[in-house]
Amino acid sequence: MDLDFTAEQVEFREQVLTWLTEHKPRESRPRDDAGIREYDLAWQRTQWEGGWAGIAWPTEYGGGGLTLLQQLIWYEEYAAQGLPGIDACFVGLNHAGPTVMLRGNEEQKSFHLPRILKGDVIWCQGFSEPEAGSDLASLRTKAVIDGDHLVVNGQKIWTSSANCADFQELLVRTDNTGSKHDGITWVIADMHTPGIDIRPIKTMEGGAEFCEVFYDDVRIPLSNVVGEINQGWSVAMSTLSFERGTAFTANQVRLAKVVEDLIDFSRDHVGPDGRRPAIADDEIARRLARSRASVASLRAMTYVGICHTMKSDTPGPRGSMLKLHYADLCKEIAALAMDIVGADGLRNSSRWDPMGWVGNYFYSFSQSIGGGTSEIQRNIIGERVLGLPR
Repeated sequence: MDLDFTAEQVEFREQVLTWLTEHKPRESRPRDDAGIREYDLAWQRTQWEGGWAGIAWPTEYGGGGLTLLQQLIWYEEYAAQGLPGIDACFVGLNHAGPTVMLRGNEEQKSFHLPRILKGDVIWCQGFSEPEAGSDLASLRTKAVIDGDHLVVNGQKIWTSSANCADFQELLVRTDNTGSKHDGITWVIADMHTPGIDIRPIKTMEGGAEFCEVFYDDVRIPLSNVVGEINQGWSVAMSTLSFERGTAFTANQVRLAKVVEDLIDFSRDHVGPDGRRPAIADDEIARRLARSRASVASLRAMTYVGICHTMKSDTPGPRGSMLKLHYADLCKEIAALAMDIVGADGLRNSSRWDPMGWVGNYFYSFSQSIGGGTSEIQRNIIGERVLGLPR
């Protein structure tokens, strides 16, 4: 694999940097539901109007029709500008949109894909349940066919942005007679449908982006089924391949910036001995160097993953290696930051900001849970990459 960029790709990077520098949001992202929705959709519309939405999406669906390497360049410059890799538009752009594009019918594609790219709608994901998180195939939310509708009853949990979403990629149980992987259906749910009750969950870093969602006789048209009734497991695997593959590229790049920021911070912050800058401590300097090397290895893995994905329709199981390595690094680097910040960080309330070191530390634990736990990623790597027995 050649890691050098061509002259055309270098020129493309310069165009991306120029546009982002001129158009990126100047105001801080709000924390309230209405403010988040307005802010994230406005930013997505700005990208659409500038011709930067859906860089690698096919042109027939409103995308740029460019390569995954150009999308990678966009993500790298995007993260370098300090823009968040995940916002309320993330599921639509990186889960639902690619899944509908790959597995949906033409009516579903023509209706939903332009709205996602233009910043008209927000999507959320309805996969995890209280008894079916890591073991997703054990889901119990039930859907019964009634005429030309599915009638849904049950509960989902850890649904990011459900409280400001318009649509949901929803997994339901439509048949209990076969294996647990059979009888699952992937369906598009309108979040404004009667019978849907959304309850935000406040998390330890102070946010409330996660929600519980309850379904009480919710009627969803059969025309909203993506793929076939009872064949939703394979559709869901497509979704999770996107989530664990290219979707987190910006976050991986941002992690490198976090390390560089932490190195700069350690030069100015007094270390554990109370006398010298933190970076003068040999052990802290070693851990900082290790962190920088580790994010470099993650970047190389990302490049390899992109090259593999360019040869197929979906990222495949190698995305789990990226997801696992990224989750471990997030926690490792966040813990290092806390050792450098020390008790001063806990006393200084301003550092509880979600973008501060303490907020980042608390949030880092979710990285080994969201999108499939690290244990599940190890199983996928063992079985589908290494060919080990279950």
